[in-house]
Amino acid sequence: MQHRIIVLGAGYTGASAAGRLAKRLRREDVAITLVNAEPDFVERVRNHQLATGQDLRPRPLSEIYAGTGVELRLAKVTGVDVDRKTVAITGANGAEELKYDTLVYALGSGWNSQAVPGTAEHAYQIAGRTGALGLRERLASLDAGQTVVVVGGGLTGLEASTEIAEARPDLDVALAAGGGLGDRLSPKGREHVRKVFGKLGITAYEHTAITAVEADHVTTADGRIIPAAVTVWTAGFAIHPLAKATFLEVSGTGQIVVDRTMRSVSHPDVYAVGDAAMAMGAGDKPLRMSCASGIPTAWLAADVIAARLTGRKVPDKTIGYFNQCISLGRKEGLIQYVTADDRAKPMVLRGRLAAAYKELICKSAAWSVANPTLGMPTRHHRVTRQQTLKQETV
Repeated sequence: MQHRIIVLGAGYTGASAAGRLAKRLRREDVAITLVNAEPDFVERVRNHQLATGQDLRPRPLSEIYAGTGVELRLAKVTGVDVDRKTVAITGANGAEELKYDTLVYALGSGWNSQAVPGTAEHAYQIAGRTGALGLRERLASLDAGQTVVVVGGGLTGLEASTEIAEARPDLDVALAAGGGLGDRLSPKGREHVRKVFGKLGITAYEHTAITAVEADHVTTADGRIIPAAVTVWTAGFAIHPLAKATFLEVSGTGQIVVDRTMRSVSHPDVYAVGDAAMAMGAGDKPLRMSCASGIPTAWLAADVIAARLTGRKVPDKTIGYFNQCISLGRKEGLIQYVTADDRAKPMVLRGRLAAAYKELICKSAAWSVANPTLGMPTRHHRVTRQQTLKQETV
């Protein structure tokens, strides 16, 4: 009997995990099912480009997984019963229930309104493709001189504000950051961000908390009114609510708590990867929500599952960082080198070379997802019945 592996979500992490599992295990021994609501793989790290009118290459999941042995189910996940080991989905065939022996939870995150009044009604977001397309339509309708305010001083906010300002130099673009501009970067990194903001004419409201969003302005904590024909909200991410609705142990952020092998600490037949996981990295610090964290966690989970099913040594790996890659429009970029536990080092790469580096990283990540059977030596190991039974009864 085949060991049933279900992967929920086909973003960078879920797509990577499904492809890597297909390369590690024999088709005769496992049935790998990938469930995703959209038919295409979405390059989330390029949503700010999509929002400014750039067209991205379509990557149909049906083409990506053709011939790999991965069964694609286009459906929305509506529930997970970790005691019965079932997943409820709704797709073209209506409501269905899928049974699993091993579950890989990769439903990721969406935008986080931070419960700020008016955000849900008036702000735009780029955490998902639908949100990015909605912002794209709204930006295209703006007349010259109108104001766009990006809220959130993290990497997404920096990328969104510079992309919009470069694509629409006729608009008045501003960024409202809760801290200093680029305050998690090194001094050289912060200096370069300020230089690019100056060149693009972006106004930076530093140490500014937004407490309300209206259709034509935002309000700050100290009562200031900042005009905003469009407000783009990038102030953090919220975990998909489904995780909290299960009996899985979750953190205060709603992330599934996992051990060093990405395995749920409460349900050993469930693995969580990417933004959905509360995983510890180098220095025993939680991994931040990012593609830089997500893909390594997906690779690790896939290798661990394959090892446990085939009776091989389980990988012992600590995930760490090397750099932060930031696009500042199409012509400028910043590569901030960091320690393994994500603290900024003095060294940076700036300018066009950094922009090219970031573009290469984005293309490489998309290529690895779009070519699941290429790039890594294929080693289809046999699943032993003994290991399957052990996995099912732990």
